[in-house]
Amino acid sequence: MTTMTEAEAPVREFKMPDVGEGLTEAEILKWYVQPGDTVTDGQVVCEVETAKAAVELPIPYDGVVHELRFPEGTTVAVGTSIIAVAVAGSSAEAPPEPKPKPKPEPVEEAKPAARTPVLVGYGVSTSATKRRPRKGAEIPAQEASAAVQGELNGHAGIAVVERRPLAKPPVRKLAKDLGVDLATVTPSGPDGIITREDVHAAVAPVAAAEPVQAPTPAPLSPAPVTYDTTRETRIPVKGVRKATAAAMVGSAFTAPHVTEFVTVDVTRTMKLVEELKQDKEMQGRRVNPLLLIAKALLVAIKRNPDVNASWDDAAQEIVLKHYVNLGIAAATPRGLIVPNIKDAHAKTLPQLADSLGELVSTARDGKTSPAAMQGGTVTITNVGVFGIDTGTPILNPGESAILAIGTIKLQPWVHKGKVKPRQVTTLALSFDHRLVDGELGSKVLADVAAILEQPKRLITWG
Repeated sequence: MTTMTEAEAPVREFKMPDVGEGLTEAEILKWYVQPGDTVTDGQVVCEVETAKAAVELPIPYDGVVHELRFPEGTTVAVGTSIIAVAVAGSSAEAPPEPKPKPKPEPVEEAKPAARTPVLVGYGVSTSATKRRPRKGAEIPAQEASAAVQGELNGHAGIAVVERRPLAKPPVRKLAKDLGVDLATVTPSGPDGIITREDVHAAVAPVAAAEPVQAPTPAPLSPAPVTYDTTRETRIPVKGVRKATAAAMVGSAFTAPHVTEFVTVDVTRTMKLVEELKQDKEMQGRRVNPLLLIAKALLVAIKRNPDVNASWDDAAQEIVLKHYVNLGIAAATPRGLIVPNIKDAHAKTLPQLADSLGELVSTARDGKTSPAAMQGGTVTITNVGVFGIDTGTPILNPGESAILAIGTIKLQPWVHKGKVKPRQVTTLALSFDHRLVDGELGSKVLADVAAILEQPKRLITWG
């Protein structure tokens, strides 16, 4: 009994899947296999980058890699085969695609005898038939007389009916625009059909023979842009950066942004951070100011739930959310992404710390899934890690508010009637003014500031 070789094994095509909602393409970042490698069901074969994240793709069957259809760095449309795998056994073979049935030859209907031109004494001509004109279309008299020219065939004198050149309507229009008589064109298509290439081929020698007339020179196409590669570097805009740019432009010119600021003494919050790091329940967890600021924002949303909403332009409705998917803006080598913590409002402080730690590490590794970046309701962006006092953040599309955290540093501050060095930061809250008016936005920002000044309010308010 012989064993089926790789060449004899059926080959299955693995197509680029839609790894997100509505994504149309993805870039192949890295292949983990090469032709000749054995793969098993569920094995990751490549990493691709979509407009939302980098994703690893597993192969859904066993076999031997037959061919990689595209090299690394290629952007491939969803549904296009990216790898061929020779699978062993007929059970793994994909059902063969049905071969397309050959198109039946067009049957030309014979014209009624009364309408067929003949020469007296010779009966009906059967040497050629004309195609039936479209319904409602009349053949001009001159065209009809030209199409039915009687040529004497030797001594017999039989009338020969000339056929109208076969060509599709777009080709006929092209020929008309170029001034080409289709009767002079040699067809190259099936069944004697004239193609666009035939028309261009017919006009080329005519154009060459005619004298060049250039009273008005044609506009020159712009010269290709050149630049000094030692002084400039061009980076193609694609993947996450392209999607982020489009989203920010859409947000900035769709939602009317309003930004409010508050400067806060966070000295007590910083002391609480140090205390929590020593707490047994928080051991091994990520404890930092961002954790407490995130918790403060969640408490402020609980006290002012109308801020957690979205604008449905199609239905002309405001959608109030009874959950909070808290987005955290993360800078990665591939660009800015905003994954979110699902149902953050229902998490305890240790659970929130675990979710923040997982979110940050996943984003840094470039493994954030598209699902993790969908469905956000509000976002926090921490520009303070870059030493920036604050900013005017742009809303993540579909969300109502975004909180920017500035750097925390020692500043002179009036505390209990005396000027003392205190840990101070500036917060900025941008919100969609269609959904959030000045009063509501101010209440949310004031609540966050009050909690950070007196973090014990987390217990009483939360």
